[in-house]
Amino acid sequence: MSDIRSRAEERVDNKIKFYRNLAAYVVVNSILVIVNWLYTPEFWWVAFPLFFWGIGVLKDFLKAFLFIATFDSEEYRERKIQEEMEKLGK
Repeated sequence: MSDIRSRAEERVDNKIKFYRNLAAYVVVNSILVIVNWLYTPEFWWVAFPLFFWGIGVLKDFLKAFLFIATFDSEEYRERKIQEEMEKLGK
């Protein structure tokens, strides 16, 4: 039962991390867009933090919501161990 609890805690922690990162992304980048628009509208440098930080937000989203069922299971781990053992046995 504690294994289930620890996996559930990890999933909740991943979701909390995603929501915090998303909130910071929206707030900070909104401010950066305004600063860019007011002071240097001829060069949209704000695209760089939007893009690269966005990659991090996307990674957190995928980890928190999409890949948990596929990669976060004992069955997946066991299946991959069996596959590796078969490769090594040949």
